[in-house]
Amino acid sequence: MSAPKDPKTPATPRPRRPWSNRLARAAWAVFVLGVGTFLLYPILVSMNFMFLFGKSPSLEELEDPKVEQPSEIYTADGVLIGKYFRENRVPVPLSKMSPLLIKALIATEDIRYYDHSGIDLTALARAATGVVTGNKSGGGSTITQQLAKNLYNTRRGETRGGLGYIPVVSTLVSKTKEWLTAVELERRYTKEEILRMYFNTVEYGSKAYGIKVAAKTFYSTSPDSLTADQAAMLVGMLNNPTAYNPRFHPEAATKRRNLVLTRMGQAGFLPKAEVASLQQQPIALKYQVEKHIDGPPTYFRGAVSQFVNAWCEKNGFDMYRDGLKIYTTIDSRMQQYAEESVQDRMKRLQQQFDRFWKNRGKNPWIDENGNEIPNFIETQMKRTEQYKELAARYKGRPDLLEVALNTKRPTKVFTWKGDGDTTLLLSPLDSLAYYKHFLHAGMMTMDPFTGHIKAWVGGLNYRFFQYDHVKQGRRQAGSTFKPFVYLTALDNGYSPCDRIRDERVTIKYVENGKSMEWKPDNVTREYTGSNMTLRHAMARSVNSVTAQLTERVGWENVAKYAHKVGIKSPLLSVPSIGLGSGGDVSVYEMVNAYSTFVNQGFQSEPLIVTRIEDRNGNVIKQFDPKQRRAIPSETAWLMLYMLKGGMEEPGGTSQALWDYELWKNNNQIGGKTGTTSNYSDGWYMGVTKDLVTGVWVGGEDRSIHFEGSQQGEGGRTALPIFGKFMEKVYQDPDLGITMGPFPKYPGKISRKYICVTEAPRRRVEPVDSIVVDNLLENLNSGAVAVPDSL
Repeated sequence: MSAPKDPKTPATPRPRRPWSNRLARAAWAVFVLGVGTFLLYPILVSMNFMFLFGKSPSLEELEDPKVEQPSEIYTADGVLIGKYFRENRVPVPLSKMSPLLIKALIATEDIRYYDHSGIDLTALARAATGVVTGNKSGGGSTITQQLAKNLYNTRRGETRGGLGYIPVVSTLVSKTKEWLTAVELERRYTKEEILRMYFNTVEYGSKAYGIKVAAKTFYSTSPDSLTADQAAMLVGMLNNPTAYNPRFHPEAATKRRNLVLTRMGQAGFLPKAEVASLQQQPIALKYQVEKHIDGPPTYFRGAVSQFVNAWCEKNGFDMYRDGLKIYTTIDSRMQQYAEESVQDRMKRLQQQFDRFWKNRGKNPWIDENGNEIPNFIETQMKRTEQYKELAARYKGRPDLLEVALNTKRPTKVFTWKGDGDTTLLLSPLDSLAYYKHFLHAGMMTMDPFTGHIKAWVGGLNYRFFQYDHVKQGRRQAGSTFKPFVYLTALDNGYSPCDRIRDERVTIKYVENGKSMEWKPDNVTREYTGSNMTLRHAMARSVNSVTAQLTERVGWENVAKYAHKVGIKSPLLSVPSIGLGSGGDVSVYEMVNAYSTFVNQGFQSEPLIVTRIEDRNGNVIKQFDPKQRRAIPSETAWLMLYMLKGGMEEPGGTSQALWDYELWKNNNQIGGKTGTTSNYSDGWYMGVTKDLVTGVWVGGEDRSIHFEGSQQGEGGRTALPIFGKFMEKVYQDPDLGITMGPFPKYPGKISRKYICVTEAPRRRVEPVDSIVVDNLLENLNSGAVAVPDSL
């Protein structure tokens, strides 16, 4: 047996491994971890592990990259009239770009472009060495990497991730995503396709995105026409579009251009002698920047953008980036004629207006008694946004506010002289007073059968007056509202030949439980005592007859019928509704309502956009006319007969149209003038067999107006615009709008109408009494004389 161990004797210690072995194991662990991280890192980045790295482009986004592209607006006759954009970009194929442009880009940004697959290891190594040594000789990004950054915003928004806010780390992550995306782009696209996408996406400064817009902005040319020095200039700007903008930094831009030319020479793309010659040339720009809403500043574009924006919001599109093609109902030629007619008439009318008030020695803002309203401008100023901003800035310091309101400074303002604008030394109060002197206008023309709006003029000049007097503005319609009274009567058993005496009347009614009286006056303050036909009374716009007829048919029914045919604004059921005082309406509504008479009683919703296409020309939405039966077709034809009375009845208020070249081929025009009681609003509503047109003329405020009918009635302010417009339309054979009579009533008249033909100038006994089975057909054929009233 062996002897027991002494418990106090220490155990034999294990031999320790050499420190070198432990270091080797640690190194292997680090190596394995490093290799694993290196292999897993791209996967973690691409899958946005734990939301640390940010979103990378999906397969769908790589296959179909969405580049912001302006939406374009076209007229019905195919004229491009403007664009909507945040980034002004119009893609063009590589074949439409100058080869010099491609050579300049490759020589400057990526000389080994055709030799790599998205990542240039040589350039990366050079860039890394430069960082270490401090001798930076160029970046490591390839054209494909730059495209990846431009297409997918790899450094902004949701692409950043949790690590994207840590300095240095964020740069590494972004670069990694650019490398990965560049490799994927190279796998899916050819080198030529990548170049095309690159040139169409990069920013050149001055709100120019893509080479087509850049060439137009800086040189007023196309990409395929760029010269060597122009191509070098544009490519040089890509490094820093702000610092190298030749418009604002010509010296820096010249140095950058010359560097690009040097590299083109080094790459063998240009002879050295040519490089030297080009570098001596100064920069010659033809600079023009397009605004974010490009095209002529017209009022109807506001209506188009409002309509399309609402549709886009409901259907997931963006009008400012999706490259939509928007086709409107506007005819560019009719729009031009409408604008010319408004401009010509309003320029002359403004001269008359200014002369009128200058001769009276006072401003045109007057009260009901003809006296100038005291402190009118000061009161109006307090309603403006400018005043509210100044009042907030100088709160508690009325002395400083007063100084600000009266401090004069150079101000560009609208004028009818010269090019349409001038600079005056004006204070805010002076500027407001200057603009308050102007008369304004609104005009709209519509095809009554389709609802297509053909012309829309919302004011004098959109640059200075952006308030739209077609749809946005609402004013009392005056006598242009009277046809709705006669419509109510005709649809409830009355005939155009029924008679009411022109005499002073008192209309009694109850308002809020209180007995009231209304005594309407004729415009002339005279009463003939004649037993007038309804047609003659409407043609001459006799207030006394209209008031009596309104009482008979019920003023609440007049409001109902006005709404039936297209008026949308609220109306008051009051005795004077037939004279236009039942509520404010717009030109847009009135044209809509009158169109119902021409369209056989069908009310067509006004339409300003016919279709929307995507950037590839595919129709994504077609807007079809919407119509509903509003009144019987026989009633509509009776209303046309009534409206023609303005030309055919003695003393009709439309007869100033005889002064225009509108009367060939048995042409027929119906219409109605309108004037509010103090001449602050002048209207004309005109209808032909093809078109319905509404015109309004007036001051910005109701207290700004002429003082009498010789200057301020609708027949003198608004009617001439319609007359001149229709002259221009008829003189253009390409429009297909011809003179001629209204079409005959297509159906069978349901009842008999009895008309008496009378001598027009003196009272005589009736010479004939005719029972007409088809009154309108016979009237259209001229078989029955138009009845008169004495």
